[in-house]
Amino acid sequence: MKSHPVKRVVSGALAATAVIAAVSVPQAPAIAAPVPALQTPPGNASEALTKYRELATQAEKINEEYLKAKDDLRDREADLQKAGTDVEAAKAAGAAAGVEVDKFRVEVDKFAGASFTSGVQLNKVSALLSGASTQEFLERAAALDVLATDKNNALKGLTGAVDQAKAAEAAAVAAQTASQTARDAAAKLQGDIEAKKKSLDAQIDELEKAYSFLNPSDKNAQKDVGGAKPNVKAPGPAAQAAVNAALSKLGSPYAWGKTGPGSFDCSGLMVWAFQQAGITLKNRSSAAMASSEGVAVSRDQLAPGDMVFFGSPVHHVGMYIGDGKMVHAPTTGDVVKISPLQSGYAGARRVT
Repeated sequence: MKSHPVKRVVSGALAATAVIAAVSVPQAPAIAAPVPALQTPPGNASEALTKYRELATQAEKINEEYLKAKDDLRDREADLQKAGTDVEAAKAAGAAAGVEVDKFRVEVDKFAGASFTSGVQLNKVSALLSGASTQEFLERAAALDVLATDKNNALKGLTGAVDQAKAAEAAAVAAQTASQTARDAAAKLQGDIEAKKKSLDAQIDELEKAYSFLNPSDKNAQKDVGGAKPNVKAPGPAAQAAVNAALSKLGSPYAWGKTGPGSFDCSGLMVWAFQQAGITLKNRSSAAMASSEGVAVSRDQLAPGDMVFFGSPVHHVGMYIGDGKMVHAPTTGDVVKISPLQSGYAGARRVT
């Protein structure tokens, strides 16, 4: 997450340097707007507050890495479930192919027994040599044609059934391999999640210690919501509902891992706000949101309701509300507030 919570940032703050676009040109309709300037927080914070915000930056990054690992684990568990289904399907296909192999092998064995055990030769020469008349030869030849066709069909059927059995066996092996790969990946991610959680807890302890050194003015700065709630006009009903929901939470406290309705982390605010608009985001972390939610939007086409991302790698997200500003949950000790788009801008996505 963006870790520099700000007070009202005065107009005329420094514009940031060039921005790296996170994704391709959006499919969403273009909405002409001035390119919002990127700004940096004012430099009048106390030394204690500056230190606190630096620690908060690290904690928020760890928090988003923790959430991203959980998103990844969810995907690996889905892979594991699919692999399990594929294994069962391959086993069923193999069993069905085995039945077919047995059936056609019986048919082929019949012909083999007739030809080699009983000494009957399934050919027209033997029919000619053993027949008493031309008519009998023709009748026997016709019968042999039928038998030969049945024999060929049996051989083809056996060959096809054997091929199907081999394919089913190969599919079962591949599915088992995919299952093991997904299981190993899930186990590794589970370990990563536990490690990141411990790291996050340790960082939060450091933050709590640092908070005790903040003076009343520093603490008040953390509570500033960035001005009165603006009257934002979004381009559509879903975007309007999401913006209204996010702005309704101005002043709500930041809390690690929370998705409301009383407290939020940065991506949790997005999840909750879009839920109020009837939209379920696929991902929980800002990094995963930045790579796969909705469609990409260039900075000169931003519209209210677009998600805006910060950091490299991405670790913070807010919701654009127009006029170069966003509503977001900045960091621990802070509250949901309105801020200008800040340095570290990494791209935007539109889901409405």
